[in-house]
Formats: sequence, C-alpha cells, structure tokens
Amino acid sequence: MNKEDSLEEKTLSSTYIYQGKIISLRQDKAKLPDGRETVREIVEHPGAVVVLALTDDNKVVMVRQFRKPVDEVLWELPAGKVEPGEDLKNCALRELEEETGYYSRKIKKLITFFSTPGFCNEKLTLFLAEDLEEKNKNEDTDEFIEVELIKPNEALKLVQENIIKDAKTIIGILYLVSSKNSIEY
Repeated sequence: MNKEDSLEEKTLSSTYIYQGKIISLRQDKAKLPDGRETVREIVEHPGAVVVLALTDDNKVVMVRQFRKPVDEVLWELPAGKVEPGEDLKNCALRELEEETGYYSRKIKKLITFFSTPGFCNEKLTLFLAEDLEEKNKNEDTDEFIEVELIKPNEALKLVQENIIKDAKTIIGILYLVSSKNSIEY
C-alpha cells in the first residue's frame, strides 16, 4: 500500500439531489481510510477555461462583471464553461472572443487546477493568449461585461489590495508575474 492509498476514501453509493444546466449536486456515502462511513456533498461542474490574454503592448485583458452569488462587480480574467465534447483550446478562444472581442492567433495551455476541491470537482485550465486581433464581442444574452486593459504590475497591485478577489484570476496574474520573461511556446 502506498501513502496515497492510506488517504483515499471509497465511494459506497451516490445519490443526485439536484441536476441543473451548469451544476449538479450529489451526496456520496463514503468509507473513510479508518473504516468509518461519512456523507460527502459534491457539486459537479463540467470544467472551465481561464484566459490570460496579453496585448502587443503587454497589457492584461480583463473583464469586470456583476456576480450574483457574491453580489459584487468583480475583476476577472475572461473565462467560461466547457461545453460537452468541446476542445479546451477552442473553448478558450471562444470565451475570449465572446467576452472581450479579442481573437488570439497564439494560444498555449499553461496549467490546470481545481477551484474548490473541498466540495466541487470543477477543473479549470489556464491558457496564455497572445498575438490578439480585435473583433466584435458576442456576449451571452445574460452577460453584461466591461473590458479593461491593465499592466501586469497594476493587476498584481489590485490583487494585493484585495480588489481582485476571484481565485482563478489571482492564479492567472500570479502565474504571469512569477514567470515574466519565461513564458515560452
């Protein structure tokens, strides 16, 4: 038995409580490593992409939009849900153009991470998008988005001042400033 096996929980049963168009909620009865049983509530999400888009003059393309779950206007990197069967790179290109009006001729997958693995299986993939071309925004009918272009150091300052509060955006900005001059294809 390896170390990780001693931490794993075994699913004994699963029951769906809710199934919506974006998320589902299920309860899993699980056997703990010490033999006891517990119930875990799990939010299922199809996954999403996050786009760290840089203009030719090295500005970060950001969006500001109202987020009802927290009742605030948030600064974010463009992002969106992956549709069933959709290629992640194509999803990133689609979301960037829908939300900002920019199309990237040079896009690269950087990292994949979980948003909140304590209760949700959402996996996010961060892409770097460069060599941008301005096109028309094509927002979803229920999205109201403002596009902002800011320098990386200004974005970092917004993180440090707790103005940027969105985790996926913080991860993208920290990735950018920590790897400046080393992001290569």
